[in-house]
Order: sequence, then C-alpha cells, then structure tokens
Amino acid sequence: MSIKVIGTGAYVPEKIVTNDDLKKLIDTSDEWIRQRVGIEERRISTEETAAEFAVKASMQALEDSGISAGELDLIIAASISSETVCPTVAGFVQKEIGASCPAFDVNSACSGFLFALDTAVSYIARGEYKNILVIGSERLSKIVDWSDRSTCVIFGDGAGACIVSKGDGYLASNLYTKGDDGVISIPAYGGSSPFYTGVHKAPYIFMDGQETFKFAVNKIVSDIKLITEKAGLTLDDIAYIVPHQANVRIIDFASKRLGIPKDKFFVNIQKYGNTSSASVPIALDELARSGKLKSGDILALTAFGGGLSSAVCLLKW
Repeated sequence: MSIKVIGTGAYVPEKIVTNDDLKKLIDTSDEWIRQRVGIEERRISTEETAAEFAVKASMQALEDSGISAGELDLIIAASISSETVCPTVAGFVQKEIGASCPAFDVNSACSGFLFALDTAVSYIARGEYKNILVIGSERLSKIVDWSDRSTCVIFGDGAGACIVSKGDGYLASNLYTKGDDGVISIPAYGGSSPFYTGVHKAPYIFMDGQETFKFAVNKIVSDIKLITEKAGLTLDDIAYIVPHQANVRIIDFASKRLGIPKDKFFVNIQKYGNTSSASVPIALDELARSGKLKSGDILALTAFGGGLSSAVCLLKW
C-alpha cells in the first residue's frame, strides 16, 4: 500500500528582508549574497512562531484536499526551531485546527519533512490510518547568529504542509544519516544546572560552508540516481525535481553532474532563502499551484542537512 498527495499548503510571514536590508546589519552586499547563494530576499517573523506558521500552512492544505480536520488520523511535523519542546508543533496544530488525532514531531534538520513523509507512508501501509497531515515549519531567525554574515544571509522563516492518503503515488524512497556535528551543528539551550561542568555553546546555527556544499551536491546526485534505480525508472522519467532550497549553486552543480536540465529543478530560494524542513513542502505547494503538474508526472523530492542527513523520494502526481 502506498500514498497519494491530496492537498498542499504553505505560509510565510509578511515581513520581507532584502539583501540591501541586511547591509544595514552586517558587512555584506546584494551582489555578494546573490553570487554566493542566489538569494534576493527572505521572509522573517516579527511576532509569529513556527507552530503558528504550521497552523496556517495546514489549513491551506486541508482546504486544498477537501477534507476536514476531523478526518485526519495523524499529524507529523518536522521542526528544529519551535518555541517549545512540549507541546510539539504537531500538537499545537492539532489543537488549533480542531483535529482529535495523535500528533508528534520529528527532527532531522533540513531533511526532516521527507523523514516525516516517509514515516506517514509507513503508517498508511499498516492499514490503520487513511489521512495524514505532514508539516515542515521553521522560525530559523530565532536560531541564527545575526552577527555572522556567512550564515545569517542564508536563512528564512516559513512552513509547508501536505495531506497524504491511500494511493499508488509513493514509488520509492531512501533515508540517510551520518552522525556528525563537525559540518552542521545547532546547539540546544544549555540550561542552568549547578552540577554540569561541560561547555555550553551558543544556541545558533554553525555551518562549515565548503563541507556542506560538497556533501549536498554529492547526496543530491547519488540519491536521485539511487532512487530512480530502485523504482525501475530512468532520469528522463522525472518531470520535476523539488530540492531543498539551500543554495542555488548546489542545484546548478547537481544539474550538471546528473545531466538533467536546470529547468526541471523547481527553485524558489531567491524569494524565501533556506527554510530548512519547510523548504521542500513550500516549493512543492508552489509547484502544485503553478499549473505545471500533470496527472502521472514523476517528482523527485530531495533534501540534505544537519545530522548529517539526506532524504529522497519519488512521487507520482
């Protein structure tokens, strides 16, 4: 038993922060940011939380699907930037949309949404659940060091969601983790224990840009090749690739190494920046609403990030 996507949704906060706006905070320029990562602007929250983003994206997905919150059997959310560990983002969404099903969060950094989606597929395959809401939601502006020009220019806030039900649209998937904090690390709040003598690191995103770039390109290329072989397809069968929106140069390099035209990669990083676990579902929703997709199109969703982790799946639309 597999799944089909029956609805998508997305939400980004209203405030737009351009590259020129960032020039007022740090030593940078619009040209430097565009050339380095391909970002022109990003959305930044002034009041809303990651959980509140998730609610709005989820309500869009429900409207798109045509089902009610009461028909949901499970909610799974991916986030690394929630205001609270408990209640979870998924639990907050459950309350606010009026659902009565179980709800929990997962964390695999930027790959989190695809880890959550793969988990949803497993629940549906058991035959007990029919409709599952899957969310990626982040307020990364909360965990960015705004004095570090190498990272603060990259990230943005937002949420994406989809609802999946029984179907035949999940063709193959692959998840990967290599425990490593040397390339990407996001320390948690250290607490105030009078007994702990270890080092408390600042709770901001750390990223080795060069190593992240190499890891990302290699994983996009190897994961997409692997997944098409698993599904018994070829690269030519893929209508669109929806990649994690981390750096447009990563997508450019992957396109060349795969021999897949750049116009098959759906890219919106220029508008939103890197929204971590939210980037793939935001892009999927935008692609779905663009009118470009046809029934039966094969989509490759691919992500990579902290953990280190990567995830990829093939969807039949």
